[in-house]
Amino acid sequence: MSNSKLSVDSVITEDGTRIHFKDWGTGPAVVFSHGWPLQGDAWEDQMIFLASNGYRVIAHDRRGHGLSSQPWNGNDMDTYADDLATLINALDLKDATLVGHSTGGGEVARYIGRHGTARVAKAVLVGAVPPQMVKSDTNPNGLPMSVFDGIRSAVLADRSQFFKDLTTPFYGYNREGAKPSQGVRDTFWAQGMQCGIKNAYDCIKQFSETDFTEDLKKIDVPTLFVHGSDDQIVPIDTAAKAAVKLVKNGTLKIYEGAPHGLPTTHKDKLNADLLEFLKS
Repeated sequence: MSNSKLSVDSVITEDGTRIHFKDWGTGPAVVFSHGWPLQGDAWEDQMIFLASNGYRVIAHDRRGHGLSSQPWNGNDMDTYADDLATLINALDLKDATLVGHSTGGGEVARYIGRHGTARVAKAVLVGAVPPQMVKSDTNPNGLPMSVFDGIRSAVLADRSQFFKDLTTPFYGYNREGAKPSQGVRDTFWAQGMQCGIKNAYDCIKQFSETDFTEDLKKIDVPTLFVHGSDDQIVPIDTAAKAAVKLVKNGTLKIYEGAPHGLPTTHKDKLNADLLEFLKS
């Protein structure tokens, strides 16, 4: 990676895609991978907290998302993982902690599966999609394909409205005692609409059908799984509870009653747990 391809907020991948990122603070590196259809800003609550507590925090926008390029091709988990490797290598990060939410948790697992842990000290998977979301012969308790076909249809029909509607189960706003925030809804929508429609469409297949079983088995660094017991998007039983059994040194923290969007709804708890894990 020649330095000419690296700027203060972007790196150019081998296929010419611009990957936008934020790089704040100094100290041990923590790299964040976001969920679908969001962007690096989805991690802002964790980033400002950790950067204020002695860590260097880096969050990129996955290709097709946020301020990164919106290429027609390369919207697949292997390429997402290679894009992350391009960023980590360009910044010459060492002993980094990789943190992934939802689809980003899959990206972290696939990165380690493809690139190993030479530059990685720890991993954190929050509400993450591994080992696999869709129902299959090897994943009999997964969600039926019809669920993801429905998401695809909704994205093509009226993705703006779909993203608005998705905030309700995403943040658990349909549960008794929830305190819905219109600001949080608006932010989710705004980030989602920055994603290219082709990129958003292609990514659905990636987060739902990719089998991360072998990637998880290759994770040889301390790994923290955080998952909400009331995750209506990525059900905990077939996700974190199954994934933690495949990782050599994995720990699962269950947030009782927490929704999928817990980095926002339970940010203080997650921030404290991340800081504790980083210091351990």
